[in-house]
Amino acid sequence: MKKTALIMIDLQNDYFQGGRMELVGAEEAVDKANLLLNHARKNGINVVFLKHISIYPGATFFLPDTKGIEIHDALQPLETEELFQKHYPNSFRKTGLGDYLQEQEIQQLLFCGMMSHMCVDATVRAAFDKDYACLLAHDACATRALDFQGQTIGASQVHGSFMAALGARYAQVATAEECIQILEK
Repeated sequence: MKKTALIMIDLQNDYFQGGRMELVGAEEAVDKANLLLNHARKNGINVVFLKHISIYPGATFFLPDTKGIEIHDALQPLETEELFQKHYPNSFRKTGLGDYLQEQEIQQLLFCGMMSHMCVDATVRAAFDKDYACLLAHDACATRALDFQGQTIGASQVHGSFMAALGARYAQVATAEECIQILEK
């Protein structure tokens, strides 16, 4: 069995109702992320939280020293769990994530988080490029509608497109429940 870590990407207040960048399906995604978190804690799986803090000029969310950067109340990290701050979509870029995973001899990563089309996508692709086996719980992720060339692409289409692309080569994409079943084999 491969040594696994659960990677919880940017499950922060700004993505939820009342936040500066509310996502479609955020509450449902956090419920599924909580299912994964509880499974990881009960089964001795390493848990890693990523917290994005915007540092670029003109940022409109994840602003330093705001409630929006805090991890959602339903998913608070334990003192024994890792929490890395990041400033880029790729969770490996200029963080201690890669070193931590190597030190822990992790071989497989289970991902959940936000936004599907940005930080989840960038992190899963980077992990694949670093030779990790990748599992992605698609129902424990959320995103938003995007505009492209005068068209609005709905959140479900954005999410589905990115999950399909990641599932084609970068990760095994499944529901949270299916991911747990895969881990138990």
